[in-house]
Amino acid sequence: MRWRCPMSLLKEVILQMFFALTPFVLFNIYYRDRMCNYSRSFILVTSSVCVFLAMTFASSAVEGFIFVFFALIYGGVRIASVVLIESVLYRYYLGGEDTWVAMLMIATAFAISLLIYQRYKASYRKTLYTLLTGALFSLIELGLTYLNFPTHVSHQLAYHVFVIPVQNIVGIWLLMSLFSKCVSDKELFIRHAQNEKIETMSHVAASLAHEVRNPLTAVKGFLRLMQEDAGNIAKAEQYIRISLDEIQRTEAILTEYLALSKPLKERNELINVCEQLYVVREVMLPFANMHNVELELQAYEKPVTIMANPDEFKQVLVNFVKNAIEACAETANGKVVLSLLIEKNNALLIIKDNGIGMDEGQIKRLGTIYFSTKTSGTGLGLTYSYHVIRAFGGSVSVSSKPKVGTKFTITFPYHQPQ
Repeated sequence: MRWRCPMSLLKEVILQMFFALTPFVLFNIYYRDRMCNYSRSFILVTSSVCVFLAMTFASSAVEGFIFVFFALIYGGVRIASVVLIESVLYRYYLGGEDTWVAMLMIATAFAISLLIYQRYKASYRKTLYTLLTGALFSLIELGLTYLNFPTHVSHQLAYHVFVIPVQNIVGIWLLMSLFSKCVSDKELFIRHAQNEKIETMSHVAASLAHEVRNPLTAVKGFLRLMQEDAGNIAKAEQYIRISLDEIQRTEAILTEYLALSKPLKERNELINVCEQLYVVREVMLPFANMHNVELELQAYEKPVTIMANPDEFKQVLVNFVKNAIEACAETANGKVVLSLLIEKNNALLIIKDNGIGMDEGQIKRLGTIYFSTKTSGTGLGLTYSYHVIRAFGGSVSVSSKPKVGTKFTITFPYHQPQ
């Protein structure tokens, strides 16, 4: 057995407390911006790393027990069994005169954890079971150490009776309570986001019914006129043309609705914003020419990469550019300028037009489904775009003046190309 001075033991106890905080810290780093909760692979990797660290810098044979219990509660029996095997093998690799005693402690602690497991999952008093588990782990260490090394326990009685129990109980309480808080907060966040989307879709459905009914009523009326005046070919052609326009408008509304209602894809990857801007410019150039609007691209000299879904990002660009072009349609010498900047580790995508502009009240309502500056608009396009941008960790700022123009600044976290 190893003998340690009090200051050395204190440092190692503090270090073990730090290891107990590791899953909490890693969870907040990895899952902070994700619309999902922890996975079993995350629990396996985190528990394994913590076990190796705790046993490498151990002050007693009991180190690492709490992470096996953690793996059992959040990963299940299979994950915990893997962590148990890793613990036993690594303890054997470390060696020492107390190796077999330590391995027996690990196996006994796992058996105790299995007995507590079902009660813990079913109980509302999880803190009580957590503290009880920490106390039982300490009793296992004290009992087996005393049976095999009674002299060692006698010489360091205060350490085995007070220090190790406090370390175990406080450590397992920190580990389980903080991680449980993270998990419950993430579940609440996901549930809130889902409820918010359901509420949004209920508003969208009401708006959609109204928007679709109008063109369908118009088409129905023109079909009746064609039926009543079947011999007038010129009138029939006019009615058909208007009906097709109304059907096309209905199709556009339904497309925007479906884009908003479908879940965002998880296929995020590094994309070159400059390349996307060139593609969107080529796609939207005929639309700009049709409205007599100049579409200018001020390209950035170097590649600018962000983490996003390329298809959804392209759709967002199309929505913003399309709105900017339409805002300039009634303006003499209408112009839309696309530019890109790097500022404070952020990629700034700027879409500027000299169109009709907006007042403060209109700016505040941007991104809501009922608001659009276009007479035939539903606001679905910008609602979808804002939703996607926020999902990518970005933000949108708007500056505008009536009859002067509008400037949209879309900010994304910049990822340095490898």
